[in-house]
Parts: sequence; C-alpha cells; structure tokens
Amino acid sequence: MIARLAAVSLAALLLAALAATAADESASAPAPNTLTDAERAAGWKLLFDGKSTDGWISIKGAPLPASHVQDGALNPHPCNYMLVYERPLKDYVLSLDFKISPKCNSGVFIRTHSLTPRPGRDVGFNGIEIAVDDTTTAGFHDTGAIYDLVQPTKNAMRPAGEWNRMEIVSQDNRIEVTLNGEKVSTMDLDEWPELNKRPDGSDHKFDVAYRDHPRTGYIGLQDHGSDCWYRNIKLLEKE
Repeated sequence: MIARLAAVSLAALLLAALAATAADESASAPAPNTLTDAERAAGWKLLFDGKSTDGWISIKGAPLPASHVQDGALNPHPCNYMLVYERPLKDYVLSLDFKISPKCNSGVFIRTHSLTPRPGRDVGFNGIEIAVDDTTTAGFHDTGAIYDLVQPTKNAMRPAGEWNRMEIVSQDNRIEVTLNGEKVSTMDLDEWPELNKRPDGSDHKFDVAYRDHPRTGYIGLQDHGSDCWYRNIKLLEKE
C-alpha cells in the first residue's frame, strides 16, 4: 500500500514538473511576428509586422488593402495571383509559418522574375513555387514539393487548421525546403538545362530551362482560391 501511494505521489510530481516546464516554455516563446535577440544578432529581418501590409505589393506593384491582415497573419486570398514582397532578392533563407483552410491550394514563390506574365502564361511561370496544399500524399503537387519539378521525400505537413513551419534556402544553384523540421525537397538548378524536362528525362509543365532562370527575383504568397495564412515571415540574406 505504501509503495503504491509512493508511486502515485511520484507520478503526480512528474506531471506537475512537466506542466511547469510546458508553462515555462510557453512563457519564454517569442511573440508571433517578432525577432529574438539571437535572430537580430544573426542578421534576420522581419518581413511582416503582423499588423499591416507594409512591404508587400500586388504583382502590378500596387499597395495592398489592410483586409489581407487577419489575426496577425497575412492571407493572400483574394488577390491577383500572389502577394509579393516589395523588392527582388538574391541569396537567402526564408522562414515562415503557414496555416491552411480545408481543400486549400496555395504556395510560396521564389525567384519570380519578372512580375509581368509572358503572353499566354500566368506569372507563376516566371518563378519557382514551393507547394502548399491540403493533401496527405507526396507527389509533385503536394506540400513541400518544388511544384511540378521535385517531389518531397514525404508530406510532413500538419492537418488543416494547424500551424506549420517552413524554411526555404535559395542560394545560387541550390534550393532546399524544410517542413516542420524535416528536409523534404532539394533542387540543383545546374542540372536542369532543358525546357519542360527534369534531369531524369521526364516531362514537367514549365517551358523554362532552370539552369538559365534568373537567380534573383521576388518572393510571393500565392492565392489559388483558398484561404491560407502566413506569419513569422523572416529573411536572412546571404552575401
């Protein structure tokens, strides 16, 4: 009986300790849309303040309405294809959180050059998209894919309504995508010399030779007809 009571007491103490640790971690977690001291020291920049569309434009270069800011997040729906950060970027790490609605279709664009679509094409053909979709599979159009180009190794996305963390490395010939702590996609642009062809000879939809695609361009948050929210959008530019 005494041993049983001791075991119950020990279990209670462990639960209390875990609860206290969780509370401490929650209290120490940085507020959304802010930089930590360590991030500032490392050179990270905050691209969205959680309150306004400052720094973001339409693909026509126009300012954005405040309605795109919702509960501390940036929602590209509805807009003309994508919301765009105001200046083109070269080599960087882009870090952000996203949350999707059911049946969502969205994406994060990088290296979009230019913002003027080619005749008969949408502006997406001018960039490279990291897919964000309400799916559970791991094909060319699923979350974490480099859209229609590189399949993710797995679909590491959490269910609709939950926040996810994505990091995108865009540096010279290299693109890497990490989703919720797992590296899921990589692309070496130097291995893509042909229009409409992957390095293995299979076909894709884009009439672009990615070896020759500009390595400087705009980042964008795609609207493809569904609500999708982005926050904690942070940038570390590389020299």
